[in-house]
Amino acid sequence: MAIHERAGIVAQQKDLVNVPRLMSAYYRLSPDVSKAEQAVSFGTSGHRGSSLSVSFNEKHILAITQAMVDYRQQAGITGPVVVGIDTHALSEAANISVLEVLTANGIKAIVQQRGGYTPTPVVSHYIISQNKQRDDLVDGLIITPSHNPPQDGGIKYNPPHGGPAEAEITRQIEQAANRYLASQLEGVRRLPIDVAKQTGLIDEQDLITPYVSDLANVIDMQAIAKAGVKIGVDPLGGSGIHYWQPIASHYGININIVNDKVDPSFSFMPLDKDGKIRMDCSSPYAMAGLLAHQDKFDICVGNDPDYDRHGIVCPGTGLMNPNHFLAVAIEYLMTYRSQWDASLLVGKTLVSSAMIDRVCADLGKQLCEVPVGFKWFVDGLAKGDFAFGGEESAGAAFLKQDGSTWCTDKDGFILALLAAEILAVTGQTPAERYQALEAKHGKSFYKRVDSPVSLSQKQRFGELLKQGVDIKTLGIDTLAEEAITQVLTHAPGNGAAIGGIKVTTANAWFAARPSGTEALFKIYGESFVSELHLQQVLAQAQTLISTMLSD
Repeated sequence: MAIHERAGIVAQQKDLVNVPRLMSAYYRLSPDVSKAEQAVSFGTSGHRGSSLSVSFNEKHILAITQAMVDYRQQAGITGPVVVGIDTHALSEAANISVLEVLTANGIKAIVQQRGGYTPTPVVSHYIISQNKQRDDLVDGLIITPSHNPPQDGGIKYNPPHGGPAEAEITRQIEQAANRYLASQLEGVRRLPIDVAKQTGLIDEQDLITPYVSDLANVIDMQAIAKAGVKIGVDPLGGSGIHYWQPIASHYGININIVNDKVDPSFSFMPLDKDGKIRMDCSSPYAMAGLLAHQDKFDICVGNDPDYDRHGIVCPGTGLMNPNHFLAVAIEYLMTYRSQWDASLLVGKTLVSSAMIDRVCADLGKQLCEVPVGFKWFVDGLAKGDFAFGGEESAGAAFLKQDGSTWCTDKDGFILALLAAEILAVTGQTPAERYQALEAKHGKSFYKRVDSPVSLSQKQRFGELLKQGVDIKTLGIDTLAEEAITQVLTHAPGNGAAIGGIKVTTANAWFAARPSGTEALFKIYGESFVSELHLQQVLAQAQTLISTMLSD
Protein backbone atom coordinates (compact mmCIF):
# COMPACT_ATOMS: atom_id res chain seq x y z
CA MET A 1 0.00 0.00 0.00
CA ALA A 2 1.40 3.39 -1.03
CA ILE A 3 2.01 5.92 1.74
CA HIS A 4 -0.47 8.80 1.58
CA GLU A 5 1.06 12.08 0.42
CA ARG A 6 0.06 13.85 3.66
CA ALA A 7 0.90 11.01 6.05
CA GLY A 8 2.48 12.44 9.21
CA ILE A 9 1.02 15.92 8.56
CA VAL A 10 -1.67 17.38 10.83
CA ALA A 11 -5.20 16.85 9.57
CA GLN A 12 -6.96 19.53 7.53
CA GLN A 13 -10.60 20.57 7.86
CA LYS A 14 -11.58 18.30 4.97
CA ASP A 15 -10.25 15.29 6.87
CA LEU A 16 -12.46 15.81 9.92
CA VAL A 17 -15.67 13.97 10.69
CA ASN A 18 -18.83 16.03 10.99
CA VAL A 19 -19.50 15.43 14.69
CA PRO A 20 -23.09 16.80 14.76
CA ARG A 21 -23.96 14.51 11.84
CA LEU A 22 -22.27 11.60 13.62
CA MET A 23 -24.27 12.17 16.79
CA SER A 24 -27.54 12.66 14.90
CA ALA A 25 -26.98 9.34 13.13
CA TYR A 26 -26.40 7.61 16.50
CA TYR A 27 -29.90 8.51 17.66
CA ARG A 28 -31.89 8.58 14.40
CA LEU A 29 -30.61 5.67 12.25
CA SER A 30 -31.84 2.18 13.10
CA PRO A 31 -29.91 -1.00 12.24
CA ASP A 32 -31.37 -3.75 10.08
CA VAL A 33 -30.19 -6.90 11.84
CA SER A 34 -30.78 -8.96 8.69
CA LYS A 35 -27.80 -7.18 7.17
CA ALA A 36 -24.56 -8.63 8.53
CA GLU A 37 -22.79 -5.30 8.44
CA GLN A 38 -25.45 -3.73 10.69
CA ALA A 39 -25.75 -6.57 13.21
CA VAL A 40 -23.86 -6.80 16.49
CA SER A 41 -20.55 -8.55 15.90
CA PHE A 42 -17.91 -9.09 18.58
CA GLY A 43 -14.38 -9.30 17.23
CA THR A 44 -11.22 -9.69 19.31
CA SER A 45 -11.95 -6.37 21.05
CA GLY A 46 -15.72 -6.14 21.35
CA HIS A 47 -18.24 -4.63 18.96
CA ARG A 48 -17.06 -1.74 16.80
CA GLY A 49 -18.64 0.37 14.10
CA SER A 50 -19.85 3.84 13.15
CA SER A 51 -23.24 5.47 13.44
CA LEU A 52 -22.82 6.75 9.88
CA SER A 53 -22.73 3.18 8.55
CA VAL A 54 -25.50 2.09 10.97
CA SER A 55 -23.13 -0.31 12.73
CA PHE A 56 -22.80 1.53 16.07
CA ASN A 57 -26.04 3.23 17.02
CA GLU A 58 -28.18 3.75 20.09
CA LYS A 59 -30.12 0.54 19.55
CA HIS A 60 -26.91 -1.48 19.29
CA ILE A 61 -25.72 -0.24 22.69
CA LEU A 62 -29.08 -0.67 24.39
CA ALA A 63 -29.29 -4.25 23.09
CA ILE A 64 -25.66 -5.10 23.93
CA THR A 65 -25.97 -3.74 27.47
CA GLN A 66 -29.17 -5.67 28.15
CA ALA A 67 -27.54 -8.80 26.73
CA MET A 68 -24.59 -8.26 29.06
CA VAL A 69 -26.99 -7.84 31.99
CA ASP A 70 -28.68 -11.11 31.03
CA TYR A 71 -25.31 -12.87 30.91
CA ARG A 72 -24.13 -11.62 34.29
CA GLN A 73 -27.43 -12.56 35.93
CA GLN A 74 -27.14 -16.07 34.48
CA ALA A 75 -23.52 -16.26 35.67
CA GLY A 76 -24.46 -15.14 39.19
CA ILE A 77 -22.50 -11.87 39.03
CA THR A 78 -24.20 -9.54 41.50
CA GLY A 79 -21.75 -6.71 42.11
CA PRO A 80 -21.59 -3.32 40.40
CA VAL A 81 -20.35 -2.68 36.86
CA VAL A 82 -17.43 -0.31 36.44
CA VAL A 83 -17.92 1.64 33.22
CA GLY A 84 -14.91 2.94 31.32
CA ILE A 85 -15.11 5.52 28.56
CA ASP A 86 -12.64 7.07 26.15
CA THR A 87 -12.68 10.36 24.23
CA HIS A 88 -14.34 9.32 20.96
CA ALA A 89 -17.52 11.29 20.27
CA LEU A 90 -19.72 8.20 20.14
CA SER A 91 -18.35 7.05 23.49
CA GLU A 92 -20.13 9.91 25.24
CA ALA A 93 -23.48 8.99 23.70
CA ALA A 94 -22.99 5.26 24.27
CA ASN A 95 -22.11 5.92 27.90
CA ILE A 96 -25.55 7.45 28.49
CA SER A 97 -27.22 4.49 26.77
CA VAL A 98 -25.28 2.04 28.96
CA LEU A 99 -26.21 3.84 32.17
CA GLU A 100 -29.88 3.98 31.17
CA VAL A 101 -30.01 0.19 30.79
CA LEU A 102 -27.90 -0.69 33.83
CA THR A 103 -29.96 1.44 36.21
CA ALA A 104 -33.24 0.19 34.75
CA ASN A 105 -32.06 -3.32 35.64
CA GLY A 106 -31.21 -2.24 39.19
CA ILE A 107 -27.46 -2.56 38.67
CA LYS A 108 -25.04 -0.09 40.24
CA ALA A 109 -22.66 1.57 37.76
CA ILE A 110 -19.31 2.88 38.99
CA VAL A 111 -18.01 5.77 36.90
CA GLN A 112 -15.28 8.38 37.12
CA GLN A 113 -16.48 11.43 39.02
CA ARG A 114 -17.50 14.60 37.21
CA GLY A 115 -17.94 12.82 33.90
CA GLY A 116 -14.26 11.96 33.54
CA TYR A 117 -12.68 9.34 31.32
CA THR A 118 -11.58 5.89 32.47
CA PRO A 119 -8.97 3.90 30.48
CA THR A 120 -9.14 0.15 29.85
CA PRO A 121 -6.27 -0.77 32.23
CA VAL A 122 -7.84 1.25 35.04
CA VAL A 123 -11.06 -0.72 34.65
CA SER A 124 -9.13 -4.00 34.74
CA HIS A 125 -7.05 -2.91 37.75
CA TYR A 126 -10.20 -1.81 39.59
CA ILE A 127 -11.94 -5.14 38.94
CA ILE A 128 -8.90 -7.12 40.15
CA SER A 129 -8.48 -4.96 43.26
CA GLN A 130 -12.15 -5.05 44.22
CA ASN A 131 -12.68 -8.75 43.66
CA LYS A 132 -9.88 -9.59 46.08
CA GLN A 133 -11.92 -8.11 48.92
CA ARG A 134 -15.61 -8.64 48.16
CA ASP A 135 -18.05 -11.49 47.53
CA ASP A 136 -20.40 -9.74 45.09
CA LEU A 137 -18.06 -9.74 42.11
CA VAL A 138 -17.43 -6.66 39.97
CA ASP A 139 -17.18 -6.70 36.17
CA GLY A 140 -16.84 -3.95 33.58
CA LEU A 141 -17.96 -2.39 30.33
CA ILE A 142 -15.48 -0.26 28.40
CA ILE A 143 -16.76 2.10 25.73
CA THR A 144 -13.98 2.54 23.18
CA PRO A 145 -13.02 1.63 19.61
CA SER A 146 -9.34 1.74 20.68
CA HIS A 147 -7.18 3.58 18.12
CA ASN A 148 -9.87 3.58 15.42
CA PRO A 149 -10.78 6.80 13.54
CA PRO A 150 -12.94 9.52 15.17
CA GLN A 151 -16.17 8.39 13.49
CA ASP A 152 -16.00 4.97 15.14
CA GLY A 153 -17.41 3.68 18.39
CA GLY A 154 -16.79 0.51 20.34
CA ILE A 155 -17.85 -1.41 23.43
CA LYS A 156 -16.25 -4.43 25.12
CA TYR A 157 -16.99 -6.52 28.18
CA ASN A 158 -14.54 -7.54 30.92
CA PRO A 159 -15.85 -10.28 33.26
CA PRO A 160 -14.80 -10.55 36.94
CA HIS A 161 -11.34 -11.84 35.95
CA GLY A 162 -10.69 -8.31 34.68
CA GLY A 163 -9.55 -9.17 31.17
CA PRO A 164 -11.23 -9.40 27.75
CA ALA A 165 -14.23 -11.73 27.73
CA GLU A 166 -13.78 -15.22 26.35
CA ALA A 167 -15.26 -16.10 22.95
CA GLU A 168 -18.09 -18.16 24.43
CA ILE A 169 -19.18 -15.16 26.52
CA THR A 170 -19.02 -12.64 23.68
CA ARG A 171 -20.83 -15.09 21.40
CA GLN A 172 -23.68 -15.34 23.92
CA ILE A 173 -23.88 -11.54 24.30
CA GLU A 174 -23.72 -11.04 20.54
CA GLN A 175 -26.53 -13.51 19.82
CA ALA A 176 -28.78 -12.10 22.55
CA ALA A 177 -28.16 -8.52 21.40
CA ASN A 178 -29.12 -9.40 17.83
CA ARG A 179 -32.31 -11.05 19.08
CA TYR A 180 -33.18 -7.83 20.90
CA LEU A 181 -32.53 -5.84 17.73
CA ALA A 182 -34.66 -8.20 15.67
CA SER A 183 -37.56 -7.77 18.12
CA GLN A 184 -37.29 -3.95 18.13
CA LEU A 185 -35.73 -3.99 21.62
CA GLU A 186 -38.61 -5.85 23.22
CA GLY A 187 -37.42 -6.88 26.67
CA VAL A 188 -34.73 -4.19 26.92
CA ARG A 189 -35.15 -2.23 30.13
CA ARG A 190 -34.30 1.45 30.09
CA LEU A 191 -34.68 4.60 32.17
CA PRO A 192 -34.28 8.13 30.80
CA ILE A 193 -30.89 9.39 31.91
CA ASP A 194 -32.34 12.16 34.10
CA VAL A 195 -34.38 9.53 35.95
CA ALA A 196 -31.40 7.16 36.06
CA LYS A 197 -29.36 9.81 37.83
CA GLN A 198 -31.97 9.99 40.59
CA THR A 199 -31.87 6.25 41.36
CA GLY A 200 -28.64 6.38 43.36
CA LEU A 201 -27.30 3.59 41.16
CA ILE A 202 -24.75 5.77 39.37
CA ASP A 203 -21.82 5.85 41.78
CA GLU A 204 -19.28 8.55 40.90
CA GLN A 205 -15.86 7.75 42.33
CA ASP A 206 -12.29 8.95 42.11
CA LEU A 207 -10.84 6.12 40.05
CA ILE A 208 -7.60 7.99 39.35
CA THR A 209 -6.07 8.09 42.84
CA PRO A 210 -6.23 4.33 43.66
CA TYR A 211 -4.65 3.45 40.33
CA VAL A 212 -1.92 6.08 40.61
CA SER A 213 -1.16 5.19 44.23
CA ASP A 214 -0.69 1.52 43.36
CA LEU A 215 1.74 2.13 40.47
CA ALA A 216 4.73 1.93 42.84
CA ASN A 217 3.91 -1.77 43.33
CA VAL A 218 4.35 -2.56 39.64
CA ILE A 219 6.97 0.03 38.53
CA ASP A 220 10.07 1.27 40.36
CA MET A 221 8.77 4.83 40.52
CA GLN A 222 11.42 5.79 43.07
CA ALA A 223 14.19 4.89 40.63
CA ILE A 224 12.62 7.05 37.91
CA ALA A 225 12.30 10.01 40.28
CA LYS A 226 15.82 9.59 41.70
CA ALA A 227 17.38 9.45 38.23
CA GLY A 228 15.50 12.58 37.17
CA VAL A 229 14.30 11.01 33.93
CA LYS A 230 12.61 13.65 31.77
CA ILE A 231 9.50 12.13 30.20
CA GLY A 232 7.58 13.68 27.33
CA VAL A 233 3.98 12.47 26.99
CA ASP A 234 1.53 12.79 24.13
CA PRO A 235 -1.80 11.37 25.33
CA LEU A 236 -3.06 11.54 21.71
CA GLY A 237 -6.22 13.11 23.11
CA GLY A 238 -7.06 9.88 24.92
CA SER A 239 -8.67 8.76 28.17
CA GLY A 240 -5.44 8.84 30.17
CA ILE A 241 -4.84 12.54 29.73
CA HIS A 242 -5.87 13.40 33.32
CA TYR A 243 -3.67 10.69 34.86
CA TRP A 244 -0.21 11.97 33.98
CA GLN A 245 -0.20 15.06 36.21
CA PRO A 246 -1.30 13.10 39.30
CA ILE A 247 1.44 10.54 38.53
CA ALA A 248 4.03 13.32 38.28
CA SER A 249 2.86 14.97 41.51
CA HIS A 250 2.47 11.78 43.53
CA TYR A 251 5.94 10.44 42.71
CA GLY A 252 7.91 13.62 42.02
CA ILE A 253 8.61 12.59 38.44
CA ASN A 254 9.49 15.01 35.65
CA ILE A 255 6.60 14.55 33.21
CA ASN A 256 5.72 17.06 30.51
CA ILE A 257 2.54 16.75 28.45
CA VAL A 258 3.39 18.01 24.96
CA ASN A 259 -0.22 17.93 23.74
CA ASP A 260 -3.14 18.51 26.11
CA LYS A 261 -5.89 18.69 23.48
CA VAL A 262 -9.09 16.67 23.74
CA ASP A 263 -11.25 16.99 20.66
CA PRO A 264 -13.81 14.44 19.37
CA SER A 265 -12.77 15.15 15.79
CA PHE A 266 -9.10 14.57 16.77
CA SER A 267 -8.20 17.54 14.57
CA PHE A 268 -4.73 17.79 16.16
CA MET A 269 -3.69 14.35 14.88
CA PRO A 270 -1.25 13.84 12.00
CA LEU A 271 -2.68 11.57 9.32
CA ASP A 272 -1.72 7.89 9.38
CA LYS A 273 0.01 6.14 6.48
CA ASP A 274 -3.28 5.70 4.58
CA GLY A 275 -4.40 9.30 5.04
CA LYS A 276 -6.89 8.50 7.80
CA ILE A 277 -6.99 9.97 11.29
CA ARG A 278 -6.05 7.05 13.50
CA MET A 279 -4.64 7.30 17.03
CA ASP A 280 -2.19 4.45 16.52
CA CYS A 281 0.73 4.89 18.92
CA SER A 282 2.74 2.26 17.01
CA SER A 283 2.63 4.29 13.78
CA PRO A 284 5.42 6.83 13.15
CA TYR A 285 2.97 8.84 11.04
CA ALA A 286 0.30 9.10 13.74
CA MET A 287 3.04 9.79 16.30
CA ALA A 288 4.70 12.53 14.22
CA GLY A 289 3.68 15.19 16.74
CA LEU A 290 5.51 13.44 19.56
CA LEU A 291 8.47 12.53 17.39
CA ALA A 292 9.11 16.25 16.89
CA HIS A 293 9.90 16.42 20.64
CA GLN A 294 12.10 13.32 20.87
CA ASP A 295 15.37 15.17 21.48
CA LYS A 296 13.91 17.39 24.22
CA PHE A 297 13.35 14.49 26.63
CA ASP A 298 15.12 11.39 27.90
CA ILE A 299 12.16 9.28 26.84
CA CYS A 300 8.85 10.04 25.12
CA VAL A 301 5.69 7.98 25.32
CA GLY A 302 2.28 7.94 23.68
CA ASN A 303 -0.86 5.83 24.04
CA ASP A 304 -4.03 5.10 22.11
CA PRO A 305 -7.39 6.54 23.28
CA ASP A 306 -8.27 3.74 25.74
CA TYR A 307 -4.66 3.40 26.93
CA ASP A 308 -4.21 -0.31 26.40
CA ARG A 309 -1.36 0.24 23.92
CA HIS A 310 1.98 2.00 24.17
CA GLY A 311 4.42 3.80 21.90
CA ILE A 312 8.01 4.36 23.02
CA VAL A 313 10.20 7.09 21.51
CA CYS A 314 13.92 7.31 22.26
CA PRO A 315 16.06 10.36 21.45
CA GLY A 316 17.94 10.05 18.20
CA THR A 317 16.32 6.77 17.18
CA GLY A 318 12.61 7.65 17.08
CA LEU A 319 9.64 5.38 17.59
CA MET A 320 10.53 1.84 18.60
CA ASN A 321 9.06 -1.07 16.71
CA PRO A 322 6.55 -2.67 19.15
CA ASN A 323 8.26 -6.05 18.77
CA HIS A 324 11.59 -4.51 19.72
CA PHE A 325 10.25 -2.98 22.91
CA LEU A 326 8.49 -6.20 23.91
CA ALA A 327 11.81 -8.05 23.66
CA VAL A 328 13.57 -5.35 25.72
CA ALA A 329 10.80 -5.29 28.33
CA ILE A 330 10.93 -9.06 28.76
CA GLU A 331 14.73 -9.16 28.98
CA TYR A 332 14.73 -6.36 31.57
CA LEU A 333 11.88 -7.67 33.71
CA MET A 334 13.15 -11.24 33.80
CA THR A 335 16.55 -9.91 34.88
CA TYR A 336 15.60 -7.19 37.37
CA ARG A 337 12.43 -8.49 39.10
CA SER A 338 14.23 -10.35 41.90
CA GLN A 339 11.03 -11.33 43.73
CA TRP A 340 9.57 -13.14 40.74
CA ASP A 341 9.65 -16.92 40.81
CA ALA A 342 12.07 -18.41 38.31
CA SER A 343 9.36 -20.72 36.96
CA LEU A 344 7.09 -17.91 35.72
CA LEU A 345 6.10 -18.10 32.05
CA VAL A 346 6.59 -15.44 29.39
CA GLY A 347 3.63 -15.16 27.05
CA LYS A 348 3.70 -13.96 23.48
CA THR A 349 1.37 -14.20 20.49
CA LEU A 350 2.60 -16.40 17.66
CA VAL A 351 2.97 -13.42 15.30
CA SER A 352 5.29 -11.58 17.70
CA SER A 353 9.02 -11.47 16.95
CA ALA A 354 11.15 -14.59 17.41
CA MET A 355 13.65 -12.27 19.11
CA ILE A 356 11.52 -12.95 22.19
CA ASP A 357 12.15 -16.69 21.75
CA ARG A 358 15.89 -16.07 21.63
CA VAL A 359 15.83 -13.79 24.67
CA CYS A 360 13.88 -16.35 26.71
CA ALA A 361 16.16 -19.20 25.64
CA ASP A 362 19.21 -17.16 26.62
CA LEU A 363 17.74 -16.37 30.05
CA GLY A 364 16.50 -19.92 30.59
CA LYS A 365 12.86 -18.78 30.80
CA GLN A 366 9.93 -20.80 29.53
CA LEU A 367 8.05 -19.22 26.64
CA CYS A 368 4.33 -19.79 26.06
CA GLU A 369 3.25 -18.99 22.49
CA VAL A 370 -0.49 -18.46 22.02
CA PRO A 371 -2.88 -17.39 19.22
CA VAL A 372 -3.48 -13.73 18.40
CA GLY A 373 -5.50 -11.93 21.10
CA PHE A 374 -4.72 -10.77 24.61
CA LYS A 375 -7.49 -12.94 26.04
CA TRP A 376 -5.07 -15.88 25.98
CA PHE A 377 -2.98 -14.26 28.72
CA VAL A 378 -5.83 -13.42 31.09
CA ASP A 379 -5.91 -16.67 33.06
CA GLY A 380 -2.12 -16.82 33.43
CA LEU A 381 -1.86 -13.23 34.63
CA ALA A 382 -4.80 -13.69 37.01
CA LYS A 383 -3.27 -16.80 38.57
CA GLY A 384 0.23 -15.32 38.62
CA ASP A 385 1.59 -18.05 36.31
CA PHE A 386 2.54 -15.58 33.57
CA ALA A 387 5.13 -12.95 34.44
CA PHE A 388 4.39 -11.12 31.20
CA GLY A 389 1.95 -11.28 28.31
CA GLY A 390 2.43 -9.24 25.17
CA GLU A 391 1.30 -9.01 21.57
CA GLU A 392 2.92 -7.53 18.48
CA SER A 393 0.35 -4.71 18.26
CA ALA A 394 1.97 -2.84 21.17
CA GLY A 395 -0.16 -4.26 23.97
CA ALA A 396 1.19 -5.94 27.11
CA ALA A 397 0.89 -6.33 30.87
CA PHE A 398 2.96 -7.90 33.63
CA LEU A 399 2.86 -8.77 37.31
CA LYS A 400 3.53 -6.52 40.27
CA GLN A 401 7.05 -6.48 41.68
CA ASP A 402 6.07 -9.03 44.34
CA GLY A 403 4.67 -11.42 41.71
CA SER A 404 0.98 -10.73 42.36
CA THR A 405 -1.54 -9.66 39.72
CA TRP A 406 -1.62 -6.03 38.57
CA CYS A 407 -4.27 -6.29 35.85
CA THR A 408 -5.42 -8.79 33.25
CA ASP A 409 -5.82 -6.46 30.29
CA LYS A 410 -3.27 -4.52 28.29
CA ASP A 411 -1.87 -1.53 30.17
CA GLY A 412 -0.22 1.26 28.20
CA PHE A 413 0.63 3.23 31.33
CA ILE A 414 2.90 0.62 32.90
CA LEU A 415 4.68 -0.19 29.64
CA ALA A 416 5.35 3.53 29.12
CA LEU A 417 6.62 3.93 32.67
CA LEU A 418 8.68 0.75 32.32
CA ALA A 419 10.60 2.44 29.51
CA ALA A 420 11.52 5.22 31.94
CA GLU A 421 12.44 2.67 34.63
CA ILE A 422 14.74 0.82 32.22
CA LEU A 423 16.58 4.06 31.50
CA ALA A 424 16.73 5.00 35.19
CA VAL A 425 18.07 1.63 36.36
CA THR A 426 20.39 0.66 33.49
CA GLY A 427 21.44 4.05 32.14
CA GLN A 428 20.46 2.86 28.66
CA THR A 429 17.40 3.75 26.61
CA PRO A 430 15.19 0.86 25.48
CA ALA A 431 16.52 1.45 21.95
CA GLU A 432 20.07 0.99 23.16
CA ARG A 433 19.05 -2.15 25.03
CA TYR A 434 17.56 -3.53 21.83
CA GLN A 435 20.75 -2.82 19.91
CA ALA A 436 22.55 -4.97 22.48
CA LEU A 437 20.01 -7.75 21.93
CA GLU A 438 20.62 -7.58 18.18
CA ALA A 439 24.38 -7.79 18.71
CA LYS A 440 23.84 -10.93 20.78
CA HIS A 441 21.00 -12.68 18.98
CA GLY A 442 21.06 -11.35 15.42
CA LYS A 443 19.16 -8.66 13.53
CA SER A 444 15.46 -9.19 12.95
CA PHE A 445 13.65 -8.16 9.76
CA TYR A 446 9.88 -8.17 10.30
CA LYS A 447 6.85 -7.08 8.28
CA ARG A 448 3.10 -7.55 7.97
CA VAL A 449 1.32 -7.50 4.61
CA ASP A 450 -2.47 -7.15 4.29
CA SER A 451 -4.39 -8.33 1.23
CA PRO A 452 -8.12 -8.09 0.39
CA VAL A 453 -10.07 -11.32 0.83
CA SER A 454 -13.68 -12.29 0.09
CA LEU A 455 -16.06 -14.01 2.48
CA SER A 456 -16.02 -17.14 0.29
CA GLN A 457 -12.21 -17.21 0.42
CA LYS A 458 -12.30 -16.91 4.22
CA GLN A 459 -14.72 -19.83 4.34
CA ARG A 460 -12.55 -21.91 2.01
CA PHE A 461 -9.50 -21.25 4.16
CA GLY A 462 -11.44 -22.31 7.24
CA GLU A 463 -12.43 -25.57 5.57
CA LEU A 464 -8.80 -26.28 4.67
CA LEU A 465 -7.78 -25.75 8.29
CA LYS A 466 -10.43 -28.26 9.41
CA GLN A 467 -9.03 -30.82 6.97
CA GLY A 468 -5.54 -30.36 8.39
CA VAL A 469 -2.51 -28.59 6.97
CA ASP A 470 1.02 -29.98 6.89
CA ILE A 471 4.03 -29.87 4.60
CA LYS A 472 2.44 -32.42 2.26
CA THR A 473 -0.71 -30.32 2.04
CA LEU A 474 1.35 -27.25 1.22
CA GLY A 475 3.35 -29.11 -1.40
CA ILE A 476 6.62 -27.55 -0.30
CA ASP A 477 9.45 -28.51 2.03
CA THR A 478 11.48 -25.29 1.98
CA LEU A 479 10.77 -21.63 2.75
CA ALA A 480 13.09 -19.09 1.13
CA GLU A 481 15.59 -21.91 0.53
CA GLU A 482 15.57 -23.07 4.16
CA ALA A 483 14.15 -26.38 5.36
CA ILE A 484 10.74 -26.08 6.97
CA THR A 485 10.87 -27.21 10.60
CA GLN A 486 7.21 -26.74 11.58
CA VAL A 487 3.78 -26.12 10.09
CA LEU A 488 1.43 -25.03 12.87
CA THR A 489 -2.35 -24.65 12.93
CA HIS A 490 -2.50 -24.72 16.74
CA ALA A 491 -0.44 -22.65 19.15
CA PRO A 492 2.37 -24.62 20.81
CA GLY A 493 1.83 -22.86 24.14
CA ASN A 494 -1.77 -23.91 24.78
CA GLY A 495 -2.88 -26.05 21.85
CA ALA A 496 -5.56 -23.56 20.80
CA ALA A 497 -6.44 -23.16 17.13
CA ILE A 498 -4.71 -20.13 15.63
CA GLY A 499 -7.26 -19.51 12.89
CA GLY A 500 -4.48 -19.71 10.33
CA ILE A 501 -1.11 -21.30 9.74
CA LYS A 502 2.45 -20.62 10.83
CA VAL A 503 5.43 -22.01 8.92
CA THR A 504 8.89 -21.88 10.49
CA THR A 505 12.52 -22.52 9.56
CA ALA A 506 15.72 -22.15 11.57
CA ASN A 507 16.01 -18.45 10.70
CA ALA A 508 12.59 -17.33 9.49
CA TRP A 509 8.84 -17.80 9.72
CA PHE A 510 5.57 -16.57 8.32
CA ALA A 511 2.06 -16.69 9.71
CA ALA A 512 -1.16 -16.14 7.76
CA ARG A 513 -4.65 -15.57 9.09
CA PRO A 514 -7.82 -13.75 7.98
CA SER A 515 -8.84 -10.70 9.96
CA GLY A 516 -11.74 -11.27 12.32
CA THR A 517 -13.24 -7.83 11.67
CA GLU A 518 -12.10 -6.72 8.21
CA ALA A 519 -12.12 -8.15 4.67
CA LEU A 520 -8.36 -8.67 4.86
CA PHE A 521 -5.92 -11.54 4.93
CA LYS A 522 -2.91 -10.79 7.13
CA ILE A 523 0.50 -12.29 6.44
CA TYR A 524 3.27 -11.75 8.98
CA GLY A 525 6.89 -12.62 8.29
CA GLU A 526 10.28 -12.42 9.96
CA SER A 527 13.83 -13.26 8.95
CA PHE A 528 17.08 -13.23 10.89
CA VAL A 529 19.06 -13.38 7.63
CA SER A 530 18.39 -10.19 5.64
CA GLU A 531 15.74 -7.86 4.28
CA LEU A 532 15.99 -9.67 0.94
CA HIS A 533 15.42 -12.99 2.67
CA LEU A 534 12.32 -11.55 4.37
CA GLN A 535 10.97 -10.46 0.99
CA GLN A 536 11.50 -13.99 -0.30
CA VAL A 537 9.64 -15.38 2.72
CA LEU A 538 6.70 -13.02 2.21
CA ALA A 539 6.57 -13.57 -1.55
CA GLN A 540 6.47 -17.35 -1.12
CA ALA A 541 3.87 -17.00 1.63
CA GLN A 542 1.64 -14.83 -0.56
CA THR A 543 1.88 -17.26 -3.45
CA LEU A 544 1.09 -20.18 -1.16
CA ILE A 545 -1.93 -18.46 0.42
CA SER A 546 -3.24 -17.36 -2.98
CA THR A 547 -3.10 -20.97 -4.13
CA MET A 548 -4.91 -22.17 -1.00
CA LEU A 549 -7.66 -19.55 -1.42
CA SER A 550 -8.24 -20.24 -5.12
CA ASP A 551 -10.96 -22.66 -6.18
